[in-house]
Amino acid sequence: MSYPNANDSRDELAGETDTPSGGAVPAGPDAADDGTCTLCSFPTPAEPHTAPDVDGTFCCQGCLEVHRTLDEVDDVSADAVRDRIDDGSTDSDDIDGEDAFLAVDGMHCATCEAFLETRATNTDGVRGAAASYATDTVRVTYDPDEIDPADLPEVVSGYGYDAHDRTESRDEEPRDAALVKFLVGGGMFGMMVMIWYALFLYPTYFGYEPIADFGSYDGYYVAANIWLMTSFVLFYTGYPILRGAYVSLRAGMPNMDLLIAVAAVGSYAYSTLAMGLGRTDLYFDVSVAIILAVTAGNYYEDRIKRRATGLLSDLTEQQVDEARRADGETVPRSEIEPGDRLLVRPGERIPLDGDVVKGEAAIDESLVTGESVPIEKGPGDAVRGGTVVTDAPVVVEVGEDAESTLDHLVSLLWSIQSARPGVQRLADKLATIFVPLVLAIATGVAAVLLATGSAPSTALLVGLTVVIVSCPCALGLATPLAIASGVQSAAKRRIVVAAESIFEDAPEVDVVVLDKTGTLTTGSMTVADVHVDADADAETVLARAGAVETLSEHPIGAAIAETAADGTDPVEADVNTFERDSRGVSAIVNADEDDDRVVVGHPDYLRERGLSVPGTLEPHVERARSNGDVPVVVGWDGRARGVIVVGDAPREEWREAVETLSAGREIVVLTGDEGAAADRFRDVDAVDEVFAGVPPEAKAETVRRLRSRGTVAMVGDGSNDAPALAAADVGIAMGSGTKLATEAADAVIVGDDLGAVAETFAVAAGTHRRIRQNLAWAFAYNAVAIPLAIAGLLNPLFAAVAMAGSSVIVVVNSSRSI
Repeated sequence: MSYPNANDSRDELAGETDTPSGGAVPAGPDAADDGTCTLCSFPTPAEPHTAPDVDGTFCCQGCLEVHRTLDEVDDVSADAVRDRIDDGSTDSDDIDGEDAFLAVDGMHCATCEAFLETRATNTDGVRGAAASYATDTVRVTYDPDEIDPADLPEVVSGYGYDAHDRTESRDEEPRDAALVKFLVGGGMFGMMVMIWYALFLYPTYFGYEPIADFGSYDGYYVAANIWLMTSFVLFYTGYPILRGAYVSLRAGMPNMDLLIAVAAVGSYAYSTLAMGLGRTDLYFDVSVAIILAVTAGNYYEDRIKRRATGLLSDLTEQQVDEARRADGETVPRSEIEPGDRLLVRPGERIPLDGDVVKGEAAIDESLVTGESVPIEKGPGDAVRGGTVVTDAPVVVEVGEDAESTLDHLVSLLWSIQSARPGVQRLADKLATIFVPLVLAIATGVAAVLLATGSAPSTALLVGLTVVIVSCPCALGLATPLAIASGVQSAAKRRIVVAAESIFEDAPEVDVVVLDKTGTLTTGSMTVADVHVDADADAETVLARAGAVETLSEHPIGAAIAETAADGTDPVEADVNTFERDSRGVSAIVNADEDDDRVVVGHPDYLRERGLSVPGTLEPHVERARSNGDVPVVVGWDGRARGVIVVGDAPREEWREAVETLSAGREIVVLTGDEGAAADRFRDVDAVDEVFAGVPPEAKAETVRRLRSRGTVAMVGDGSNDAPALAAADVGIAMGSGTKLATEAADAVIVGDDLGAVAETFAVAAGTHRRIRQNLAWAFAYNAVAIPLAIAGLLNPLFAAVAMAGSSVIVVVNSSRSI
């Protein structure tokens, strides 16, 4: 049914009407209509929205206003904004072909991205590839005539990477399985190596006689055990590191794994040779220490990264695979052609975009638009694929493109989340310089020593010591351990961090975009007030309205019925006398031993049934509408008796939260609503701008254009917010939001407290400082330790101890509370 809408600008009591979107604007002289919206690329209506001062055609007034405002910001074009988003990544949008999205296990750095992209594009039929290690996703653009989509995972898999279609359901490894594997595979054997060292080798380093003679059987037995256990730690537990080193060589991008592998394998190879010669200066313990320390850091990082994305099951499961023709025949959706007529019953999703040709019903668009109030649709009204018919069957004629808005949102979200993130870990960037430099220094020192007459073993040990002492455990742990501490601090504040990139990006945020419904408001319809005429009382009005609304499935009616059930004596309505149309409902209600027909809904609905609307109630209707609420008129016995005000109320803490966020940042409110529901936020000093009437498909594009002003954070809760959350530099989802929104976000406010958004920025800033402190210490340590190793003042063991000490400092600094 249709109630007096808070967003409607018309004078309901006078019966004047405007178009819901504000009406078509006369076309400007430069406007060009190619059938699609200039902002969001969705189809435009027969009379597209245009304006003399804006180039282009638009599907709604909201898109026009966004384009008008953001197209003028800093004289930055839309193409420049898109170039900024795609900077540093393969631009698959400009490549012809079909897109496939693969989940890939095993990525953990930028080198992995380059390697997988190179392997994929070297395959016949693959036109382009874009990998993201932050989301474990590869987007592959391919020609279906040259390669079977089912073969694409094989194109990427191999060398320790395992790819599969993201839409497939797969059994996930238990959360603690990686930890158990690390403890059993590395910790246990590593501890046994150290026990052998403590009993047989370390005493010899301090001048004591060894317990076992290394020239005897017992000595060889001890050495063999140490070698075997070290081999297990190095090649089993350390396999991801060795693979990462190999990949970096194949990709031509030296990374931290390469330096770690050189130190670990170098110590292992030297010790193996020395063991064969009967020497006791074995450095297997160095290999073990390196592998275990780095693996522990990687484990922390992997746990964080796996929360970054899911399989988008919440939205993909809602996609419609079948459709029912108007004659009742159910067929696969692929057989539906433009112009076909589909029957959609209450509770079912509309399969494809189109127009209603028969019937009237309230359409729940929350999954697609995120807005809380269902919209009444009748013949001639457009409907979106993926929305839900709530209370009556309708017949929908499929649009000319036979597409679904829901499918478009799914595709948009996949595209955004598979794109390469704009900021990579600082350690990965520095590795391209640091790693070759250290290897060159170690090689150069060894060569100089050999050239000056030093023994080969001495030259090799000094070169190896340089690599070991500079082995970037502190550098490698600086970021993940600080992030782990930040995640813990956030958790104490009921904030779940889903992507570590938030600690780099959040402190730099210049613009915070707040979705209205579910973020600034509660997101659910409730009764805000009841106003009555002189000869009626609020309890009676609410009770009788609630009795009628129990027969309706409309969310506004449900809010009235629920409030009536909680606060008044129950009253029953006669289901046999129930009537409804697009503007209201009525039924015989038995109360106080009298049978009255109670009418609930739009003022015009009451008038058409012979009920007058007293002038005393008109101000309450207008006031509710001006506040962005929905006034529902209730009457019986010839006239209206009261007005029930229903609305999606702003959160109590929203003003304080916005004021806190506005410190040093620009605040933008984004909503699909128009009129008073959006205007209430324009008069708040902390809010710099409000974009109203923005359809779901335009939210992500709005965020993209806002990025011309600087780093952008998006706060939302609905499935339709997910593409915008993913498009922003920082996405924050409210805990009451859909699963899709939380999967697309970098952080989730579990407690659903808007004030926690500001705390998210505070934790991110503190963690960012900690990362920089750790990195500064790591480089300062290397600046001192490497020269000492070059001078021959350290041996491999002391180098490993120094390296471990540096890591301990990083760990202690990271563990401090933020």
